Amino acid sequence: MSRRIVSTQYQAASKATVDTYFDKVIKFIPADIVGAWIAVTGLISSDDGAPQSTLLWITFAVGAVLTLFWTLKQTSVPKKKPAITQAGLSTGAFIVWIFALGGPFATLSFYRPLYGSLALIFYTLAVGLVTPIED
Repeated sequence: MSRRIVSTQYQAASKATVDTYFDKVIKFIPADIVGAWIAVTGLISSDDGAPQSTLLWITFAVGAVLTLFWTLKQTSVPKKKPAITQAGLSTGAFIVWIFALGGPFATLSFYRPLYGSLALIFYTLAVGLVTPIED
């Protein structure tokens, strides 16, 4: 299965089927980058001498940029426009996932785990309703 969201299908052009709501939700979530985030935060938290808050913020910024470019690479198809909408929404999904997990946001005074959980639920439900226009 391609990582790129398929929103239109021409009769003889492709064997790919148009992605459903649930297919789009799965393709918008950068599970590989979120998994890497979990591993990295485990490493950072295991070192008591490291400046954990600073490392978490730097890693978060790197992860967000990496998500954008990784998604663009994963969704590239010859003779098609880059999947900018999907890459942007996947980057948003990474940010919301990290917000829900706490990460560097847990160091901010306004942060509550409830806010992250609610944001994750609503973002995940809403993102599946978006149909990228790049096809």
